[in-house]
Amino acid sequence: MSETPLPIVEYWCELQCPDCTAALDDIRALRAAFGDRLEIVLRHFPLEKHKHAFAAAQAAEEAFAQGMGWPYVEAVLARTEELATGGEQFLVRVAGELGLDAEEMDTALIDGRHILVVDADQAEGKAIGVTGTPTYVVAGQRLDGGRSQEGLRARITELLSGG
Repeated sequence: MSETPLPIVEYWCELQCPDCTAALDDIRALRAAFGDRLEIVLRHFPLEKHKHAFAAAQAAEEAFAQGMGWPYVEAVLARTEELATGGEQFLVRVAGELGLDAEEMDTALIDGRHILVVDADQAEGKAIGVTGTPTYVVAGQRLDGGRSQEGLRARITELLSGG
């Protein structure tokens, strides 16, 4: 019996955003409910009010390039206050703590190899009406989680189930 493919969930996130930290509970619950059938794609929407958000987005891309993107994203989101004070040194330190190549992370932040990806995400987000984080796009529908997380997981589950 083949199962119908699920729509991709785009998770528009900013790694210095406390609301995105809270949204991780929804991401984890969705993964638990749908398992490997569910693809959640991280999309970057760094906000100007957070000084280190753009660098954090680049660091996340480097973590994905090194094969540990989601663990890195979760680790940084769990420590947004440290990111606010520690900046790029904090991002490199977290990479080392997770067993990533911290020297390569530092180099990636210096050479800007992931800037275009982050810029493209941000431009696309603005084009489709993303104004804050977290925001989800599921089955072509934009769901703004920045205002309230209440009921959001249920709505995403409904969209994933074909409703």
